Amino acid sequence: MRQRVDGRKVRGEKRRAEIIEATLRVIERDGVAGVTHRTVAKEAGVPTTSTTYHFAGLDDLLIATLISCARDMATEVYWMIDRARSRGSRGAEEVANLLAEALGPRRGRTVAEYELYLLAARRPELRPAARRWLDVLTSMVRHDDEVAFRVFLAGIDGLLVQGLIDDEPPTAEELRPVVDYLLKPR
Repeated sequence: MRQRVDGRKVRGEKRRAEIIEATLRVIERDGVAGVTHRTVAKEAGVPTTSTTYHFAGLDDLLIATLISCARDMATEVYWMIDRARSRGSRGAEEVANLLAEALGPRRGRTVAEYELYLLAARRPELRPAARRWLDVLTSMVRHDDEVAFRVFLAGIDGLLVQGLIDDEPPTAEELRPVVDYLLKPR
């Protein structure tokens, strides 16, 4: 017997995802301070009642957006790891390319994601969502040395923050030696 698909649920999930994407675009353009139900609804091209239906408060919307960013990043990292393993690589080239993409063509999105991430420092209710991407990465990547892995993640965060404040984003070629150093066994 075929299971019946609830069209309303599918449309609701699609609308919810559109609102989250619109939230990221608002943050890219105006920062977190620019996020209101009204600005997000306008960006998404939906009535304000739609944003308040799916997200009662702005914190609910910001948490959902953080979780969405974590899921997207985890998917991207998963495929990056898969490509590196299939080539027999430790991943320095793949990580450097991912960072260069995040700091170049996807710079606005990276700024928005970090702004959300840092907002959790001031808003404790956002912290579990902000920590989620670290939890996902830790569960995906095999590592024997917890300290070395934490150093690697902190180094990547540092490279991203430094790259975001540079006038010209670093290239993958410039990032590769640093990433390679972070990946060296201790």
